Amino acid sequence: MNLTKYTLHENATILEALKQIELNKKGFVILINTNEVVKGTLTDGDIRRSLLKGKGLSSFACEALSGEFSFINVNDSFDKIIGFFKKSKIGFLPIVDKEGKLVNVLTKVQLHTALLEGLEWDCRYDFSLLDGHTIDHEIYNRPWGYYKTVFLSDYSRAKIIQVNPGEELSLQEHKKREEHWVIVKGEGVMTIGESVRDVNEGSYIYIPKGCKHRVSNNSQSIPLMISEVQLGSYFGEDDVIRYEDKYGRLDS
Repeated sequence: MNLTKYTLHENATILEALKQIELNKKGFVILINTNEVVKGTLTDGDIRRSLLKGKGLSSFACEALSGEFSFINVNDSFDKIIGFFKKSKIGFLPIVDKEGKLVNVLTKVQLHTALLEGLEWDCRYDFSLLDGHTIDHEIYNRPWGYYKTVFLSDYSRAKIIQVNPGEELSLQEHKKREEHWVIVKGEGVMTIGESVRDVNEGSYIYIPKGCKHRVSNNSQSIPLMISEVQLGSYFGEDDVIRYEDKYGRLDS
């Protein structure tokens, strides 16, 4: 793995540190000596505070260090690593060997992504290969409400769906995925194939591939919240085949 984009020599300047942070897009840089021993970690916040105290861009980056820094040892237990990242101020950690030499870097987002993708813990894994967007998705507005993807991998997708009062999803089906729904809040009417039933908080609904389905929120004041897990081979929105839709979004 290539760690050079995360590191700088301890005698580098603040300006060089800023350039390295801009290059790696992670908001930090790790200062090492000529033997690759970690001497400290420097964030863009550390640099900002240093400049406000009167340091210049030509000052040594080590002068902007905030003091002691946290790190992971290659022999640390997984429980200890999880404990580190429970601290709100820690967004990344260098991983060092018994001599203090840098062997890897791990961010909180990368750790969460690795866990959600079911990867076996390995402190020497190239965490830069993990796509942080797996757990970082926008909210998508729809005429019936909105949804947010909270996890997406090659084999599954998880979403939170809100159906606004008085609104409903289209009658639709999917060819490449099955869906598992749990009603989190509110109540409504669920169509599954030929059956229609009321659903409310705690209701579980299984939607097989190729099964027509729809949910309506009959309340005029309370939103209907759904936790959805999709399993299959493809999760794109173009795998939505609509048969009825009050908003005119029928497929041609």
